[in-house]
Amino acid sequence: MIYKYILSLSLLLSCSGLFAQKTDIKYLSGTDKDHTVSWDFYCTDGRKSGKWTQIAVPSNWEQQGFGSYNYGHDRPKHDEKGLYTHSFSLDKWKGKRVYLVFEGSMTDTKVKVNGRSAGPEHQGGFYEFSYDITDLLKQKGKNLLEVEVSKMSSNPSINDAERQSDYWVFGGIFRPVYLKIVPETHIERLAINAKADGTFAADIFLNKAKDQYELEAQVYDAKGEKLGAEFSVKVSDNQMVAQLNNSFNKPRLWSAEFPNLYFVKVSLKKGDKTIHQIEERFGFRTMEVRPHDGLYLNGKRIVLKGSNRHSFWPETGRTLSHDLHVMDAGLIKEMNMNAVRMSHYPPDKDFLHVCDSIGLYVIDELAGWQSKYDTEMARRLVKELIVRDVNHSSILFWANGNEGGWNRDVDGDYKLYDPQNRNVIHPWEYHDGINTKHYPDYNYVVRETAEGQEVFMPTEFMHGLYDGGAGASLKDFWRVMKRHPYLGGGFIWAFVDESVMRTDRDNALDSDGNHAADGILGPHREKEGSFFAIKELWSPIQIISDNSILTSDFDGKLRIANDYSFTSLSQCSLKWQLVRFPSVSDQSTKNLILAQGQPKPLELMPGEHGILDLNLPADWAASDALYLTAYDINGREIFTWSWSVKAPKAFVPASTGAASSTITVSDNEKILIVKDQGIDLQFDKSTGFLSQIEKGSKKISLSGGPSLAGVNTKLTSFKYSQENEGYTVQAEYDGDATLKVKWTFTPGQPVKMEYTYKQQGEADFMGITFDYPEDKISGMKWLGRGPYRVWKNRMQGLQFGVWEKEYNNSITGETTEYPEFKGFHAEVNWVQIQNKELPFTVYTEDEHMYFQMLQPSREQDALQSNNVEPAFPKGSFGFLQGISAIGTKFQSATVMGPEGQKYRNKDQWVSGTLWFNF
Repeated sequence: MIYKYILSLSLLLSCSGLFAQKTDIKYLSGTDKDHTVSWDFYCTDGRKSGKWTQIAVPSNWEQQGFGSYNYGHDRPKHDEKGLYTHSFSLDKWKGKRVYLVFEGSMTDTKVKVNGRSAGPEHQGGFYEFSYDITDLLKQKGKNLLEVEVSKMSSNPSINDAERQSDYWVFGGIFRPVYLKIVPETHIERLAINAKADGTFAADIFLNKAKDQYELEAQVYDAKGEKLGAEFSVKVSDNQMVAQLNNSFNKPRLWSAEFPNLYFVKVSLKKGDKTIHQIEERFGFRTMEVRPHDGLYLNGKRIVLKGSNRHSFWPETGRTLSHDLHVMDAGLIKEMNMNAVRMSHYPPDKDFLHVCDSIGLYVIDELAGWQSKYDTEMARRLVKELIVRDVNHSSILFWANGNEGGWNRDVDGDYKLYDPQNRNVIHPWEYHDGINTKHYPDYNYVVRETAEGQEVFMPTEFMHGLYDGGAGASLKDFWRVMKRHPYLGGGFIWAFVDESVMRTDRDNALDSDGNHAADGILGPHREKEGSFFAIKELWSPIQIISDNSILTSDFDGKLRIANDYSFTSLSQCSLKWQLVRFPSVSDQSTKNLILAQGQPKPLELMPGEHGILDLNLPADWAASDALYLTAYDINGREIFTWSWSVKAPKAFVPASTGAASSTITVSDNEKILIVKDQGIDLQFDKSTGFLSQIEKGSKKISLSGGPSLAGVNTKLTSFKYSQENEGYTVQAEYDGDATLKVKWTFTPGQPVKMEYTYKQQGEADFMGITFDYPEDKISGMKWLGRGPYRVWKNRMQGLQFGVWEKEYNNSITGETTEYPEFKGFHAEVNWVQIQNKELPFTVYTEDEHMYFQMLQPSREQDALQSNNVEPAFPKGSFGFLQGISAIGTKFQSATVMGPEGQKYRNKDQWVSGTLWFNF
């Protein structure tokens, strides 16, 4: 749908005004990472240096096998230079002006055409620049383009601002190069200010216009229908800037929820003849920062929920494509975000077009990461940034550098080129009425909510290193932030793990240790667990219920909230399903749909709460679970909520399915063996633990438990007794805590294990564990929340159902096989341990049971504080009443809010019941 909208609009723009003198574009390079052109190339240092060969343009030369790699904190030993040459011919340009345009080149760039300088060396790696090369071109034959690109800049402030940064730094012509051919007298550019009240003003920048000329404009909607009448203005002699003004009656306004776009066609005319014509896309909207209040778009309060995005793809570095921009914008929207910050430099301009089209609020940022450009350089680059991007409706703010990289001398320069006079922010500090504090802890947010007087909008928070941050503790933060009277929103760090494919290491992915593994998604946009937590927590439709199991008194009604700014809930749609789950033995994990329906649309305006009546059938309680899916105005899934209808005990089988048999006990000095239905369960009498299970000639290497997770205890009593046709085996432990275990063996039934324990003090986790050899585990299948693992402070985003996954050893942010196999799993009712010996299943009667599958592998380059490597029980797998929380790169879980705290045991008994089916 996004593709179709962008494509149809671009076709419309290209087909309108076919007979006018339009700007002609001739690409000398390719257009993106997937469509390149080979140029001759010479690298002065590093790999493949010292010889002429060829390179794809656009590209970063490191990704083409040249030079050396540098992360931002590394200073290269040599300044690699890339020498490019390319020949081109040009027809039908006589009597016109020809501009050579570079959309981005890293970093210092010198250009010659036919042996003559095209103009001053350009400095600044993320900005579009151009040269008028008309007088350098040959009338006939080939023209020679020569470009020298220095990876490092001769301007120290550029190196500090752009290359001494927390990201990979590259070299090369990484964005397209093309010729722009226009009439001798032409329109250079537009700067539009179209407001929500329908007023339209456009500054038209001209060259060589005389007083015989006139500017005419016509506005069209996205379908090509005219909006209002044509309007015009006379141009006086040698006038360089003219203004076109008009007013329209109730145009459709632009917002992230309704990205209504128009385009204006501006013609420079002499009499009846059109000399030049250009088109520009825009939206009617008015953005306000109201001091001591909040952010307002078109008179409505908005809250930005966004991510920080770098321009990055593992194989091609900063050289991207339209398809990739569409994918990224779509993923941001899929997380129910409405905003994106262009950290820490301007993006490809095509990404901004995509944001305009699908509706994303944007912070567009001048480079400067903890160091600033010198004033002369900053003034030029601010102009280049705004001249290119000024007409994008998606841009709400300009950011003047980042984290101390603010050159305050140029704060006033932004309004020189921006008729909308957008606010300029300084990410990480109080500036111009906005607090953009980076990485506040929970207590800071509580204080800020209670006492802050500025609009609160942290432009970096919830640092997502490995599997930490991002969605972890976001529930606590967002609950408090929403109470802030002047909340402007927040931006999570960061969108993707920026692991580059190293062409010097057999194409291995490298995140430079823990520096670049900060994403909500993997480098190829693999979804990590936080992706789904954010999707639920930032859903514009909120279900206000903490119940994960529906009780018998559920009346089919849910409390619901509309968190949109412009959309009525009646414009969205909802669908419910009542389902039955497959059993352990079923081959498929697909649910059986018993009934489904759509509740009556609820007229709920933005900011309102209401009661949604699902109108469920009378026999709803006969199902296993209820699913509710919300869809937005375009039919995109917002989120699917799920509730178990039955308590876990309902899923425990009444029998094993095996023929009834006599249970016997074999007792010797060291081992107690209980024989049940052809299965021998062996207990070590010195520990009271299971030591092994045998079924005929097959073994199950289950041992070492049940042990109290993370607590030192010692066996104080072990005994067995006969009860009717069965037996019980009991063990008691004491030490740092008390544990009592009772095994019950009944003919024809699964083995029942009941346990109680009591411990004091703080704990990262609570429950019981067993040992099982990791090398024998092949997978797991379970009924519970899935398919991703959880942390104490990140439970959101998952659905209740039957899930299955094969063993993997993923390290989030380092490897990209998701969902991770190892870790904690929530609301587990039963789990089948798939293995190379004999699969077995464990059921529980207990609500809110966590299942631990092994311990995640440790990341060798994690910070010494281990904030993102929570404590795990030593057992191979466990059944837990409490699990660990995870922190962020900079902060431990304990300073990230209530859900990040350790458990505080109060000398109370905790009990649980498990059933084993071998």
